[in-house]
Amino acid sequence: MSFILFQGANISQLERDIGSDQFPPNEHYFGLVNFGNTCYSNSVLQALYFCKPFREKVLEYKARNKRTKETLLTCLADLFYSIATQKKKVGSIAPKKFIARLRKEKEEFDNYMQQDAHEFLNFLINHINEIILAERHQNTCKPKSSNGDSPVPQPEPTWVHEIFQGILTSETRCLNCETVSSKDEDFFDLQVDVDQNTSITHCLKCFSNTETLCSDNKFKCDHCCSYQEAQSDDAVNPDRMYDLVAVVIHCGSGPNRGHYISIVKSHGFWLLFDDDMVDVSSLNIDTIGADILANTLVVLSLTAKDGEIAVRISVG
Repeated sequence: MSFILFQGANISQLERDIGSDQFPPNEHYFGLVNFGNTCYSNSVLQALYFCKPFREKVLEYKARNKRTKETLLTCLADLFYSIATQKKKVGSIAPKKFIARLRKEKEEFDNYMQQDAHEFLNFLINHINEIILAERHQNTCKPKSSNGDSPVPQPEPTWVHEIFQGILTSETRCLNCETVSSKDEDFFDLQVDVDQNTSITHCLKCFSNTETLCSDNKFKCDHCCSYQEAQSDDAVNPDRMYDLVAVVIHCGSGPNRGHYISIVKSHGFWLLFDDDMVDVSSLNIDTIGADILANTLVVLSLTAKDGEIAVRISVG
């Protein structure tokens, strides 16, 4: 395992800005070198690194994994481990091995064009989950039963599900008989639309607004045994509170042009990661609103206050 380390003059400035008495013990703030077009990857990796449940699971995986086969997960674990074990508190590192593996795994990333950070995030999370499931199957593989009619068992959830998967409850109320039916669906991220002069809270409220099903879009009510007008809405657990821990921001005219940066919350203060540069953020992310949302594509990472789940929200 090899990484190229860079130390720059901005390191001491960052430590001065944070303050030696406030600098978190055992924490490291390392920027990631851009290989021509990899700001989309760098920004997402920083957001994931500072998603504490995810970082802990990746480092646990490295500690347990004794395999020699290289995968995208082993490369990510090596990168996280290299950052977490640096002697310096701040600096920058070149994720050369991870990027090389990424380009081997998916052809769309094997070029020097700008990529969509949200698409990369979804690919990475899903690919990591597939790796875990494949390794679990390999470890527990048993001879097939002679009964060919036996149903194929569903795979048990992985730690990726435990961290990122939520439940979206869709409730539909028939306006004729008032019967309410509900359906739960798993989700890994929420996609919300942005209006002018709005906020993240407003976006989420609009996401769960009630919709009236009528005309050609009527609801088939099992109780009435016919199509009826109905009201439907989607909602996540309203009693669970979340902390905003990371924001991936796109600056430019479209997802395939411009530049990605990330702003993460660590130990109570916000840091701006712009490839290999790390600075204290001057933006008030806790009140992120239309001034940022109107002109950017944003991926938000929220962690539940009880630490049980993280939610990704794509805005724009």
